Amino acid sequence: MASSAVAFATENHARFLSELKDLLRIPSVSTLPEHALDCQRAAEFLAAELTRVGMENVRILPTEGHPLVYADWLHAAGKPTALCYGHYDVQPTDPIDEWLTPPFEPTERNGNIYARGAVDDKGQVWAQVKALESLLAANKALPINVRVLFEGEEEVGGESIAAFVASKPPELKSDFALVSDTELFAPGLPTLCVGLRGMIYTEIEVNGAKTDLHSGMYGGAAPNPFFALAQIIAKLKDENGHILIPGFYDDMIPPSPEEMAAWKSLPFDEEHYRVTEVGSRQLVGEAGYSVLERTWARPTLDVHGIPGGFTGAGAKTVIPAKALAKVSMRLVPGQTPAKAYAQFKAYVEQIAPAGVDVTVRLIHSGDPCLVRVDNPYIQAATRALHEVWQKDTVFIRSGGSIPIVGDFDRHLGIPSVMMGFGLPDDNIHAPNEKFNLKNFELGIRSLIRFLEEAAV
Repeated sequence: MASSAVAFATENHARFLSELKDLLRIPSVSTLPEHALDCQRAAEFLAAELTRVGMENVRILPTEGHPLVYADWLHAAGKPTALCYGHYDVQPTDPIDEWLTPPFEPTERNGNIYARGAVDDKGQVWAQVKALESLLAANKALPINVRVLFEGEEEVGGESIAAFVASKPPELKSDFALVSDTELFAPGLPTLCVGLRGMIYTEIEVNGAKTDLHSGMYGGAAPNPFFALAQIIAKLKDENGHILIPGFYDDMIPPSPEEMAAWKSLPFDEEHYRVTEVGSRQLVGEAGYSVLERTWARPTLDVHGIPGGFTGAGAKTVIPAKALAKVSMRLVPGQTPAKAYAQFKAYVEQIAPAGVDVTVRLIHSGDPCLVRVDNPYIQAATRALHEVWQKDTVFIRSGGSIPIVGDFDRHLGIPSVMMGFGLPDDNIHAPNEKFNLKNFELGIRSLIRFLEEAAV
C-alpha cells in the first residue's frame, strides 16, 4: 500500500519547489556581519512554516550568534523520537563573477536548481520540513515523535548550537538524530553516510619587526614574517603528503577489512573524479592509499589563506611586520581535536625560525565519528531508501565534517542517521551551487518513508 503522505508530496511538489526558492532568496551568509538580519529572516521563515504545517512549541532561540529554530510534535506514544537537524546559513558567494546566474535568485536549468544554499543546506532542510508537512497533512499525525533543531552557524563553526546541545536541555531528549547535510555517492544510488572526519581550524600568526619596514634599508637584516611562515608551512608535510607533526597518526583507527571491501565495490572512477570534480592535472596525496581512503579515512592538513603584506596594484617594497596563515586538519576516528591541536601547536612553535614570534590559535573544532550500521534506525533508513530508489543502499564515509554529529553522540548519547541527497558535483561552497530537482523530490519521499519505517 502506497504511503498517503508520499502521494501528498507528489501532488504538492511544484508548491514545495516554489517555497524553496523563497527560502533561497534570503542571503543568510553567516560569516558576514552585514547579513545578520538575513540570518534572522531565514530563521523566522522556517519557524513560520513549521508552525503552519502543524508542528508544535515552535520557538526561535536567541544565541550569542545567529538564532536556533526549535519545534516538536510528541504525541506518538511508545514510539521513538527523532531529532531533525539542518542549517539555514550559507557560505559567501565569491567569486561572484563565476556564477552564471545570481546566487540568490534561484534558477532552474538542466534538471537542477542553482542558488547559494540550494543543497548546502537549505534544499535538504526544506525536504525535511516538507516530509513533516506531508505526514501531518495526510495522516493528521506523525508516525513517531519528532523534534526539530535548525541552526544558522554551521558554516562558521556552530558554536552556539554546540553550547546548547552540551547543556543537554530536556527539549533535545531523543533516540536518534536525522541529519540531511550529506550526499549520494553517485547519481541514483541511495547512500547513508556512516562516518565523518573531524577537524581543527587554526591560525598561525608570525610577527617580526615592530612595524612594516623598507626592504632597501632593512632587507638582509630584518626578519621577514612571510619567509618564516613559508618555512613553517613547508615543514608541516613532506612531498608525499605525509603529515610531519610528531605523534599525529598514533591514535587513528583504520577502516575495517569489511569497510575496505565495500569501498572497493563502489562505482568510483578516479579519472572522472580528477577531471570532473577536481579539475587538476593530477591527484596528490599519501602514497599507498586509494582516493577514497585518502579522502574518507586519512587525516589531512591544508592551508586556506595567507593574508598580509602588500597585495595591491603596482609595487611597494615593504617587509611586513606580520603574516598570517589559516591552517586546518581533518581528523579521523581515534584522533581528538584537543590532542591534535596540542601536537600541532607544539610542533609549529618548535620549528619556528629565529627572529620571529609565533602565535598559534584554535578557531574551531569538531570530533570525527563512526555510526554502527546495525542500529535499528540505520536499518529503517536502508529499507526506506531501497523502496524509493529501487536499489540497495551503500554505506560510505565523508571527508567533510559535521561537528554537531559528534556533539549529538557525546552529549545526548544518540546516533545520527546521515541521509542526504546532494551529489558530488553540486559545487557546495563554490560558484553555481546546485541541487538536482529529482533528488529533491525523491529525498522528500525517502524522508517520509524513513519516518514511517522508524515506527515499525
